Amino acid sequence: MPVPDRFASEEWPVSFGEMERELGGVGTKIVFEDHRVRVWVLELEPGERSPVHRHEVDHLLIQVRGDRIAVEPEPDTLGPYRERFEAAVIPGMVTHVPRGGVETAVNTGSAPYYEIIVELKS
Repeated sequence: MPVPDRFASEEWPVSFGEMERELGGVGTKIVFEDHRVRVWVLELEPGERSPVHRHEVDHLLIQVRGDRIAVEPEPDTLGPYRERFEAAVIPGMVTHVPRGGVETAVNTGSAPYYEIIVELKS
């Protein structure tokens, strides 16, 4: 499935073994940034996938709405999630996630998914 244009604003070429790939941004768009944090929103329609992306810094993930979300880690991920997993969305839940993850988010539910990602620069 092609990556929607709205994810194309943040791409970095990365080499993985013999394969080169383009990494997208960690969310749909940046809504705030200063010297301490960068705030993204991520919106995924049912069945939609985010681009493969890398989390360069620790971040807070805040679930706002949706019903099911999955994370598909890449083989070279250095984050805490090494295996694909799927979970129910809990609106208002805040999770601290250490940097290093290389992954794709997938809306596996029947409702639109929306989250806020707060990257912690320091």
